[in-house]
Amino acid sequence: MRVAKNDRAQAASTLFRLLGAGVVAGLIVALIALPAVGSAGLTARDAANNFEDMDSRLKTTPPSEKTVMYDGNGKQVATFFDKYRESVRLDQVAPIMRQAMVDIEDSRFYEHGALDLKGTIRAMASNVESEQTQGGSTLTQQYVKNLLVDSAKTEEEYREVTAPTVGRKLRELRYALDVEQRLTKDQILEGYMNVAYFSAGAYGVQAASKRYFSIPASKLGLGQAALLAGITQNPTAFDPIRNPKDARKRRDVVLYRMAQLGHITKAQADSEAAKPIQLNRTDPVGGCETSKAPYFCEYVKYDMLNILSDGKYWQLKPKQQQNVVNKLNRGGYTIRTTLDMDDQHAVDRALRGTVAPGGNRVGAEAMVEPGTGKVRAIGLSKRYGAGKGRTTINLPADSAHGGGSGVSAGSTFKVFTLAAAIDQGIPVSTTINSPQTTTVSGFQPCRYTGMFDGKKVKNAMVGGGPWTLSNAGDSEKGNFNLKTGTWHSVNTFYAVLEKRVGVCNAVKMAEKFGMKQATGDPLMPIASQVLGVNDIDMVHLAAAYAGFAARGKYCAPVSVTEVVDPEGKKLKLPKPDCHQALDQDVADKVNSILQGVLTKGTAAGRSIGRPAAGKTGTCEEFTCAVFAGFTPNLAAATAYWDFRGPWQYKVYGVYGADIPGGMWQQSMRNALSGKPAPGFQTPTRDFGDTTDVPQVKGLTVAAATAKLKGADLNVQVASGSVDSDQPRGTVVSTSPDAGTSVPPGTTVILYVSAGKKRGGGAPPDGD
Repeated sequence: MRVAKNDRAQAASTLFRLLGAGVVAGLIVALIALPAVGSAGLTARDAANNFEDMDSRLKTTPPSEKTVMYDGNGKQVATFFDKYRESVRLDQVAPIMRQAMVDIEDSRFYEHGALDLKGTIRAMASNVESEQTQGGSTLTQQYVKNLLVDSAKTEEEYREVTAPTVGRKLRELRYALDVEQRLTKDQILEGYMNVAYFSAGAYGVQAASKRYFSIPASKLGLGQAALLAGITQNPTAFDPIRNPKDARKRRDVVLYRMAQLGHITKAQADSEAAKPIQLNRTDPVGGCETSKAPYFCEYVKYDMLNILSDGKYWQLKPKQQQNVVNKLNRGGYTIRTTLDMDDQHAVDRALRGTVAPGGNRVGAEAMVEPGTGKVRAIGLSKRYGAGKGRTTINLPADSAHGGGSGVSAGSTFKVFTLAAAIDQGIPVSTTINSPQTTTVSGFQPCRYTGMFDGKKVKNAMVGGGPWTLSNAGDSEKGNFNLKTGTWHSVNTFYAVLEKRVGVCNAVKMAEKFGMKQATGDPLMPIASQVLGVNDIDMVHLAAAYAGFAARGKYCAPVSVTEVVDPEGKKLKLPKPDCHQALDQDVADKVNSILQGVLTKGTAAGRSIGRPAAGKTGTCEEFTCAVFAGFTPNLAAATAYWDFRGPWQYKVYGVYGADIPGGMWQQSMRNALSGKPAPGFQTPTRDFGDTTDVPQVKGLTVAAATAKLKGADLNVQVASGSVDSDQPRGTVVSTSPDAGTSVPPGTTVILYVSAGKKRGGGAPPDGD
């Protein structure tokens, strides 16, 4: 031991002679950390020679802060962090807590500069006399060290700022000297108390107060303050949750140190030391799993990752992506969103009241505000999270927002071919004979860049040729026009209409309304696209239908309205993407036709007690079922399928108006309850909207009425009956006659047979 002591003294004497007074303190700190001189002494000498040339300005990012997400009404809905911290001003920390921290960490803090020479020499002397080392760092130096550790972004940076080397110690001291010159003692103490680690995931005194006692730092009492102040020396060893006995001993050390310094009495210390540790824990929760709107939260999370990476998140390498995630978790941002919790509750109730949350079949829905693109709600029947019966895949959203590859749009995609047809001037009254099964030839190919048949193609001609298809079970066969063909969702009608419109034009119309595949690829321009064979997500489908609700004004989905950093600076957000995708009068006509789907078509019975429009979608071979609909002030899209794989596990017998239509109906009624119920604009242009009176001679009154109403005509039965050789109660003729072109809503009078022929008074000619 004597040799070791002499060596240490010799080294110290040499170093004192080499350095000026400003450097001595740093070297003393370095010596405290050295077990012996040897080669380490040479390292200390080399570092000391460069001390005055070191960069003295501490360049670190602010301490990591949790990021908080709020809904549209300013209520917190989620937090993101990897270090749970909530910074506070010093005057928001109880005076007894401030005193306890200074007393145990650096009792002469307000008396010395960056280095406590007395404390350092005392620590060095103790280390020379003992095999155990005693710390000599000041609170300022500890603050610097904590800042450097907190700012480390990679494992390599962390190892560098925690390495047990003389060079690191000297750098910390150099930075501490600068900090002491720029900040007041109170500012340094405030900074330290906000950056220090208090174990159990709590960074900073406010987080620790809430973590262990469920109170703010301003409400801490003596015993609580002593417990927290004692943790920072060794957070693992003095964690009061995992190591309560050691934490209590350490607390008592703090109490008696405070008594020794005269800041509390010994009686106070004895009283508190006699008490067991009493915790009232609040476990920190973060991320979307704990949010009341987890799927919306996931959507916002990915929007934020793009905002923080200038829209390039998905182009970054994995390490770069992790840096962006860290930025979100540590940046202390305030995120204002478009979420409407009333709408979200309406969605959640409808989905989970219809589809069992723990099953393999799922119900998904998204709500979007027309005219703004603001996403109001995103929901899934399944609970969010890991574990049985749950999922962390954002199934209602596209893959860029944490979703999967999407589901078929079904016949909800017919709306884009309808819009393109009307926009091209094809009369609404255009009648097409539509059998149950047909082959339509002559489709033209389109240029396409994206994934096609499992291969990446660029500017290739795809599609074209003949297409054989059949009507679904929820449609009919016969003669249909643009109205009736839409109301009854007749596949063979739309195949012929699409050929007239052009597949390329129909796809372009869908793209004008923001539609793309859920994978991010463009829509495949093939004939069957009109039946929704492209897999899409509910958010973009709802946004597209919101575009029709807004009279052709499409706005891309928006979930974030404002992002503010901890300094109060607003981040630059992507510019809103709103444009007139379709002339207003054309959109008005599309909307008037879609209203009939809910009153006379495949979704009859799904009205919501106010003006509404929509379209059913039954997917190919019952792989899924979809419904999209809207009012002038809210749009929503729903889907139902088996998330294990729609082609392997089909939902036989489920049509768009069934489960998806029911979820839409319930959620929309509840979301819009008590809100204004505006009507749709009446089309002002003539879109060739006439219909031919169908032939109903020989049908019963009920059958004839159904057929006429299906053609958007009103019905009146003539008083009395007419003599005829036709069976009693059947239609003899109509006025206007069958085949007459009339405006929609025209009243057709039915003349009914009396069942016997009489002379004179011939009935009107009805052929």
